[in-house]
Amino acid sequence: MIPILHAIVWSLVLFAYGCAPVTIPTPEPAAVAVLRNTAGEVVGEAVLTETAGAVRMKVNARGLTPGAHGIHLHAVGACDAATATPFSSAGGHFNPHGREHGRSNPAGFHAGDLPNLPVAEGGRGTLDTPLEGVTLAEGAGALFDADGAAVVIHANADDERTNAGPQGPGNSGARLVCGVLERR
Repeated sequence: MIPILHAIVWSLVLFAYGCAPVTIPTPEPAAVAVLRNTAGEVVGEAVLTETAGAVRMKVNARGLTPGAHGIHLHAVGACDAATATPFSSAGGHFNPHGREHGRSNPAGFHAGDLPNLPVAEGGRGTLDTPLEGVTLAEGAGALFDADGAAVVIHANADDERTNAGPQGPGNSGARLVCGVLERR
C-alpha cells in the first residue's frame, strides 16, 4: 500500500510543477497451475501470461519419463486423481471454437492443443509456447469461464493429428499430471 501512496503523492507533486504524472503499472493478467501427479505430489507448474491480447505458457515439470509427452489445456478446472481414469474430471481438450484435434490438422486445431512437452534424461521437461485462441480475460476463448480449465500432461507424445481413438485425441495416452488454472 505504501508504494502506491508514494506514487500518488509524487504524481501530485510533479503535476503541481507541470511535469508528466507518474503512471502506476498494472500487472499483466496471469494464471498458474500447480501440476500434481496421480499420487498428489507437486511435480511442476504452468504459468500463463497475457500481454496485448497474446497468451504465452511456460511449463516446468519433473518426475516424468524421458521423451515427448502430450500436454493440453483441458476444458474443466478439475483434477480428481481418485477415479478409475485419473484426471478425467478435467474433461476434453479446451475447444471453444469447435475445431478438430491436432496441430497438424488442416481444418484447424483445438485451442487446448499444444506442442509436445520434451522431457530430458533425469525427468525434467520445459515448454515455452504461445497459445492461440485463448484469453485470460472475458470473451471468446476465455479460460476462466464458468467451469475453469486445467493443464494435463499425458504418458505419450501427441501425434498432432488423430482426432479420436482408444487413447483419446492424439493417441497421447493416460493422463499422468494435472493442474487447475488459477488467477494469480
